[in-house]
Amino acid sequence: MTDIDPDDTVDARGAACPGPLMDLIGKMRSSESGDVIRLLSDNDQSLTDVPEWAEEAGNELLEIEELDDHTAFYVEKA
Repeated sequence: MTDIDPDDTVDARGAACPGPLMDLIGKMRSSESGDVIRLLSDNDQSLTDVPEWAEEAGNELLEIEELDDHTAFYVEKA
């Protein structure tokens, strides 16, 4: 369990790839620098897509929290 308090959450559970990543990117575009966005995804592809995108885009992946039926990604906007 993380102690990170996100500024916003994108619930993309049930979305097919690349939906969760696209939803996250859309939310990040409307966020301020320093905002932390939590992405909830049950798509296994997100485990590789989100870290790769965060690095390429210059954002910081703070934590990946694997839960029973989904994964929570905490990304801080650069």
